[in-house]
Parts: sequence; structure tokens; C-alpha cells
Amino acid sequence: MSLFRQLWLSIIALTVFVFLGSFLVSVLSARNYLEEQLLIKNGDNAAALALSLSQLQEKDPVTVELMVAAQFDTGHYQEIRLIDPHKQLIVERRDDAPVSGAPAWFVKLLPIRVQPGIAQVQDGWRQFGTVSVLSHSQFAYRELWRGAWGMVLWFLLAAVIAGIIGTWLLRFITRPLNQVVDQANALTERRFTTVPEPKPTELKSVVRAMNSMVERIRQMFAEETARLADLRARLNRDAVTQLHNREYFMGRLREALESDDSAPVGTLLLLRLKNLGEISNRLGRQGTDRLLCDIAAEFRTLCGGHEKWLPARLNGPDFAILAQNQSDPAALASQLAEAITRLQEGSYPQVSELFSIGALRYQRGDVISAQLAGVDQLLAQAELKGANIWQASEDETLVGAALPAEVWRDLICGALSDNRIKLINFPVVDAQGTSALHHEGVVRLQTEADGPWRPAGDFMHFAVRLNLTTSLDLGVVRLALEELRQRAGNFAVNLSAETVADWAFHRQLINLLKGQGELCQRLWVEVPVYGAVNHVEAFRELCLILKQLGCKVGLEQFGRKLSEIDKFADLGIDYVKVDPSFVRGIDTNPGNQELLKGVCKMVHGIGIMTIAVGVQTQAELDAIVTLGFDGVTGPAIKTG
Repeated sequence: MSLFRQLWLSIIALTVFVFLGSFLVSVLSARNYLEEQLLIKNGDNAAALALSLSQLQEKDPVTVELMVAAQFDTGHYQEIRLIDPHKQLIVERRDDAPVSGAPAWFVKLLPIRVQPGIAQVQDGWRQFGTVSVLSHSQFAYRELWRGAWGMVLWFLLAAVIAGIIGTWLLRFITRPLNQVVDQANALTERRFTTVPEPKPTELKSVVRAMNSMVERIRQMFAEETARLADLRARLNRDAVTQLHNREYFMGRLREALESDDSAPVGTLLLLRLKNLGEISNRLGRQGTDRLLCDIAAEFRTLCGGHEKWLPARLNGPDFAILAQNQSDPAALASQLAEAITRLQEGSYPQVSELFSIGALRYQRGDVISAQLAGVDQLLAQAELKGANIWQASEDETLVGAALPAEVWRDLICGALSDNRIKLINFPVVDAQGTSALHHEGVVRLQTEADGPWRPAGDFMHFAVRLNLTTSLDLGVVRLALEELRQRAGNFAVNLSAETVADWAFHRQLINLLKGQGELCQRLWVEVPVYGAVNHVEAFRELCLILKQLGCKVGLEQFGRKLSEIDKFADLGIDYVKVDPSFVRGIDTNPGNQELLKGVCKMVHGIGIMTIAVGVQTQAELDAIVTLGFDGVTGPAIKTG
């Protein structure tokens, strides 16, 4: 039984008890008062009648009876009797009609007992007789019943008013308690929230202790996040420019070439500083470091508006850009060359020969060694032409990416309207490989009837540009629900980063999942970490919606925005999927081993499951198990 109900029952029981006591005292007091008044009335009427009879000169039976009858008829009497000194009845008048104006049970429950009034009748100096007068009590019962009923009505009215006021007061009083309960429930769901301290002293200490615990957890999570972000920066970033280093860049390049969800085309650009040693002699160490940082700033500016563009410093003189979905290497190389030339002319005129650039278009599925050799060859050609020159590949072969955006709109909308959309399932198992955590559904789209099924990398960037991600993601969720109806176990789907910020999608998602309680319990929903970071409030709202519906919520590509992960400590996230660029070659990378071990420890501390994505080999799988991961997925996972 809830505390609110217990309080109400206690209040009702106390109120009824007080009413019964007040009612009983009031009714008994009223009855005693009426009995006293009737007794006085009986005595006064008896004395008055005796005086009238005593004053009669002739007390013949007829005259006496007429006077007694007249008295009986003019008043409300139950009985008038006149007896002689020898106890012989002279005259008697009685009214034996039942009491009216009050229920019989009430009369029986509260009897009014009144002694008759007695007076002596004289005949000169001789006693003529004794008169006895008893007033009728039905009028007293009527007043007593009216008073009792009025008291009940007033009590009921007062109870209704008190109930309304009491409800408001109880809500006001229990609001801090409800906040404590909500905070406790949030903690069980791994949502570390604080609440204002309530005014009641009994609850203030409890809330203060819980808030203190939450703050300590947040602080520990933030400190661990900062430590891991610093470790990641030291492992994966160049110490001077803070661009990504060669090892991280090569992992992302390999992923871009091999993953079906990567963009179908892109540009690989390599910039090399000419004679870095001579530049160092001219500028000095600090001047050279400043030049490197300024060049890195130009790289960041160029890549800043593109989530999937990656700038890096590969070694001393070499910088690189991985530009997914950039099908024009010449445009990228020209833009970068102009920016670096402006920098050289404005800030470093003493260095006339500064750089050479090679830019190569690649396609998903190309061999990484061939692409590195190709871009290196283009760089060599630029170096032969002179200083501050760029050279780009001239191969115009593209895979669908050259189609205009409006054509892609028709292709995507047509595929959705014709239901040419499906999910390819991949297993995600526990670290020991003994059971499946869930199956992940990856979207495929058939843009042309009887055409090939395209991976997300082919069309997703056009869907983002054309604001079609909401329709795509709703289609994906519908397919996931259908999968759940047809199979046992859990099923996971990915939402795009842009959909997270679409509030209309939130409402449509609620309508789609409402009433699907059993299916929602087995539905896992993932959001790219950069989408959650870029749209924190929208992601927070989406988490609350999905958690209320019973779904599990996860972050994919975990590790890329590690410094901002503490923003999600209070959202109740169920799992994270670590980005494949950190998993690739983990068995031979002690630095990433330390990083991922720390990630597992950090998120396990707040009850979040960790899953490694893109495990390629048995050696990587063995290393992942020792680091503390809860689940794995990738080519190394046996599906049979």
C-alpha cells in the first residue's frame, strides 16, 4: 500500500473517530437538555393546572373533567391524570399515538425519559387530589433528529472541503518525497540526477546524501573521462599539432575502404613540407612548431564542416586528409593549396618553397596499399613540378555518387514507397561467445527495381542532405518490429545523427512503438556518439522516450568524442559500441589496450555494457576478452 494511501486512511479513520465522539457527545447533550426542558415544562404545567382546579368553587366531576380536557387539548401532552387522596382515578387523558418526525430506530436508540410534573389540588383547606402532567416527547425527538441529521450533513460538507484541502496539502507535503522516489528510481536506471533539497528536515538529510552520492559519481565519471580523453590524445594525436597521428589515420582509412557503411567514394590527400630541416634552421624550433600548428589549423578549418573528414599529421613533414564523400580531389587540393599559400605569404615570407600536395580519388573496396602508393605517386609528380604545387588524380570513374541530389531524392523516395528496403542481420555475442546479446540490423536500399541492394554508405549522405533520414529511420524501426515478431531474442537498429534532432520523429516514434510493449522490451536502439554530442537535449528527450517504452538505448562509434561522454552520465544508457578504429589491431597495440581497458572500467562503474565492433581476427578477439568487454561483433564471430 502506498504511503499516500496510508496517510489518507489514517486521516479518514481519525476524522471518523473524532466525528463519532463529537456526534455522540452533542446528541447526548441535546437529549439531556430536552429532558430537562420537558421536566420543567411538566412541573410548570402541573402547577398551573392544579392552581386552576383549586380555584374552582364547585368541583363537580363534569367541571373538573372539562377543565382537564381543555388543558390537554390546548397543549402537547402525552398524559394528564387527576387522582384523589385515596389513589382513585378521577380524570385521565392520554395520547398513545406513536412518535412521528423521527425514525423508530432513532427513538429506540436514544430514548427520552422524563418524569411527569406533580401538583396538589386543594378544595379550601382540604386536599382534593393530585394532578400529574406528562408532556409529549415526539417534538423533542423531532428536534433531536433534525439536529443529528444536520450535524451529519455539516460533517459531510466539512469532510469534502477538508478532503480537497487535504489532497492539496498532501501533494504539497509528499512532493519532496516523490522527488526522492523519482531520484531513487533514476539511480536504478543509471540516470544520475540531483533534486532540490526539500524543506522537511526528515527528507532533507536523505536528499542531501543522495545528491552528494550522485555528485561524487558524476565527478568520478568526469575525472575518468578526462583521464581517458587525455590518454586517447596522447596515443592517437600528434604532440605538436594535436592532429590525429598516423596510426589512428591508417585505422580510419582502412575502415573507410573496407566497411560497407562507409561512403562509396572519397579523396585521400597528402601534403608534404619541403625541406623541413632547412625550414627549421630558418625559423628555429619554436618558429617551426608555430608553422606546423598554423598548418594544422588550416587543415581543421577545411575539415571543420564535415563530420566524416579526418585531418592528420602522419610524420614530421607529412599531413593528410581523409575526405569521405568528396569525389573531386582537385577541388580539395586547390582549396587547401590556396589556404596554405595565404598562410605562407602572410606569416612566413622567408619560406618560399613550402609544400607539395597529392590528392587521389578512392572507391570503397579499394586496396589500402594501392591507394597509398597512388597518392604518393601524385605527390612525387607535384614535387617534380616545383614548390607549392598540387597534383590530383584524373580518373572520373564514380559509383553513383556523381548523380545529382534530386535524382537521389527520387531514388530514395521511390525505394521507400515501394518498400525496397531491408535489414541485413549481424550477430552480437557475449565476450565468451556462448550466447547472442542481440542481432544488429544494417539497412540496405534497392534504389532501382531489380537493381543491387546498396549499403548505407551509398545513399545515407544524400538522405542527410535531402532531409530524408526521418523516413529512412522510421522504415528501419518498422522492419525491426517485424523481425522481432518473427524471431526470438533481441534486435538492434541504428538511428542517424540527424534524426535524433528531429522532434517530429520523436512523436512518430512514440506512435509507432506505443502498444508494442513486449517487442519494445527486445528492441535495442543505437545512436552515433557524434549525433548525441551535437544534439544533447534532443538525445536526452529521445532516451527518456525509449526508456519509458521499455527499449534499450546505446551509443555507437564510442571513443571518438571521449572528452564529452560525461554529458550522458545521467541518461541511463544501457550499452556502448566501441569504434572499430580502436579495436583494429588491438592485440598488438598496448596503448589502445590501456585506453579500452579504462573505458570498460569507467562505463562498468555506472552499469553500462561495452561491445567491441569490427573484431577481425582471433587474436583481436582474445585481447578483447581480457580487456573486460561484455560483447563483440565482427568477422571473427562465428555465425554458424
